[in-house]
Amino acid sequence: MLRESGGGNREVVGVAVGQAGVQIAGALWELLCLEHGIQAADGAKLDDSPFDVGAVDPCFWETSKGKMVPRAVLTDLEPSVVDGMKRYFPDLFHPDCMYTYKEDAASNFARGRFMVGRSALEGAMDSIRRQAEACSALQGFVFTHSFGGGTGSGFMTLLLERLAQDYPSVTILRFCVFPSPRMSTAVVEPYNSVLHAAATMDNDHCAFVFDNEATFNLCVNKLEIERPTYHDLNTRVAQVIASATASLRFPGKLNVDMADFSTNLVPSRRLHFPVMTYAPVVPPDVIRYHQQSVCDMTTDSFDPSAQMATYGQENGKYMPCCLIYRGDVTHSEALTALNAVTDKSSIQFVEWCPKKFKVGISSTRPSVPNGKYPITLPRSVCTFANTTALKDSWIKLGAKFKAMFEKRAFVHWYTGAGLEEGEFCDAQESLAQLIQDYKDAEGETDVPDDDLEM
Repeated sequence: MLRESGGGNREVVGVAVGQAGVQIAGALWELLCLEHGIQAADGAKLDDSPFDVGAVDPCFWETSKGKMVPRAVLTDLEPSVVDGMKRYFPDLFHPDCMYTYKEDAASNFARGRFMVGRSALEGAMDSIRRQAEACSALQGFVFTHSFGGGTGSGFMTLLLERLAQDYPSVTILRFCVFPSPRMSTAVVEPYNSVLHAAATMDNDHCAFVFDNEATFNLCVNKLEIERPTYHDLNTRVAQVIASATASLRFPGKLNVDMADFSTNLVPSRRLHFPVMTYAPVVPPDVIRYHQQSVCDMTTDSFDPSAQMATYGQENGKYMPCCLIYRGDVTHSEALTALNAVTDKSSIQFVEWCPKKFKVGISSTRPSVPNGKYPITLPRSVCTFANTTALKDSWIKLGAKFKAMFEKRAFVHWYTGAGLEEGEFCDAQESLAQLIQDYKDAEGETDVPDDDLEM
């Protein structure tokens, strides 16, 4: 059944945790300001915005002087990255919502969870509560963070545990930097990532994963950027997050609430790590001339070259998928495109899933930052897919974890910060069970033929 959505009155609070999370948030709020006709430097409304500004209530609140302020919290255990956001956005964010502590986690899960994180927890939660209590109908929280950093892994677990106590019925979506196979910022990323995953494994909210290597390759091969920066990578992620919240901010014929992601993408509590793609991805100098049908665009979103996470598509099967269309897309075009996807022999789905697709359509065109003169695409699609192929990434990560732990490399830094050595073994067992869950999900059973939910 089609549902008309007008956006508004369903607020979303964005929470950025750690260096990676805060930097992604910078690109995200720059894009959201662009889409809603707001000046990113000071939150002033632009009278000459070329875009449909939609409903600003879900992501911004307005001061008595007409200034728009993001519903956001930027938090890190050390101040340098958040201070950089203050310089880049001098008058956009409310000062009370930029919380930092005096000591970082030193890329150590245990320091972020047991030592420094516990001291900083109440201050960060106070900032989050202020934003949540200012909402009339809180839809949920959108987190950005990294699995591999000390703050994004350890401190993030504390925040999730406290939010589960204080806001048990509120939806949480997480957009997480997953460790790359060949690109790493810290040698202990496998420890931090597996320990974090084990500590949050029983949460049933979605943790959308991407990695720098796949997103870097996307920028090089698709956007023809010779040397992509982190801002280039973060802008790709920002487009995905903007699509995920488009139904709340703009009118459309098919609505997808935040709760729909968990309902449709998480078949069992532990399998809550969907991957994401965005299409079309074209260089800025040809966007104005780019024309692509809905069917071709949808097919491209399942192409391995469009992946934002490194995994072998051919080594697994898709479980439920959620596609968010924006722009000039009709219901019948989306249905035709999805039928074409299911007919491709290279794209396999598990047989036990009765509803392969959840679809949202927002009529407002997506915006693309392009220097002084931003432009819009005629249409776009963002695909969130849960796939058993991701087990290969977990297997490789587990192998790195095991190789280090067998030699007890760097373990003393974790045990000295309050982590018991037995928790390493528990995390390994949890990861092994997750991998087995993926393998079990590839089993086949008879299901009805009706596999499209529109």
